[in-house]
Amino acid sequence: MAEKGKVCVTGAGGYVASWVVKLLLSKGYIVHGTVREPSDEKYSHLKKLEKASENLKLFKADLLEYNTLCSAIAGCDGVFHVASPVPPTTVVPNPEVELMEPAVKGTLNVLKACTEAKVKRVVVVSSGYAVMRNPRWPKGKVKDETCWSDKEYCRTTENWYCLSKTEAETEALEYAKKSGLDVVRVCPTLVLGPILQSTINASSLVLIKLLKEGYESLENKHRMIVDARDVAEALLLAYEQPEAEGRYICTAHMIKMQDLVENLRSIYPYYNYPKNFTEGEETENLSSEKLQRLGWNYRPLEETLVDSIKSYKEAGILD
Repeated sequence: MAEKGKVCVTGAGGYVASWVVKLLLSKGYIVHGTVREPSDEKYSHLKKLEKASENLKLFKADLLEYNTLCSAIAGCDGVFHVASPVPPTTVVPNPEVELMEPAVKGTLNVLKACTEAKVKRVVVVSSGYAVMRNPRWPKGKVKDETCWSDKEYCRTTENWYCLSKTEAETEALEYAKKSGLDVVRVCPTLVLGPILQSTINASSLVLIKLLKEGYESLENKHRMIVDARDVAEALLLAYEQPEAEGRYICTAHMIKMQDLVENLRSIYPYYNYPKNFTEGEETENLSSEKLQRLGWNYRPLEETLVDSIKSYKEAGILD
């Protein structure tokens, strides 16, 4: 296979980023991955990926230390900025330090390093949360790429993750306008699917808790789900397709929690599922139509759920 060029993936050891690295290596790219400490055992899964021994180089980098990013990005044609803190719970004691600074300043540091390295295109992973929290959006209207979460609303409701992703994406958009850097943003919703890493990430925890927690009662709210492998494909499309521009919502399935549990129970009847469901707030749907026009497809929800649970069992997270 012909070499595709050199690209950098930030936060390479993370859940989605690991799948991005795997996909890029399989397509013939040389990959620079930024991690906190390359010798750490928790990144061993990256070194075991096919073609990793010859085409993957891990760099010690910190989003808040500009110079460490420069050395990882130097010589790359493209960058996938995937790294961003995701809190395991909604309680964030110090949101400015834990979420806002790494998300916003970290993104700007990556983009500046990309300008310096004369990178051709940057794909920034934003979030469906940068789209969906907007109380002024017309009720019942499907949310598309023109919808942005209301920052003040996120702040007053203390939805810090939502605010951090909205701020970071806004800054990326402004930076691209001012600098002329080619920046494409992709906004995935709740990401499930098999894990490559050995640690549990925040979005997989949503599914694991449904199986293990034995909730007495759970809000029957809508969840918008997309498979990690399909997100990786979306990011690659956003990078490779010349006509890709702006932002892309990346979601596949909208399902109520009670229906999700019934789906799981029909395949795995023996887990400790929630006992009751209370009525949840209505959620306006998000549309991935723009991404599909770029050539994106997604797999069935059952495949995502089955492959997720199989991988949790293999990792010893589930019995």
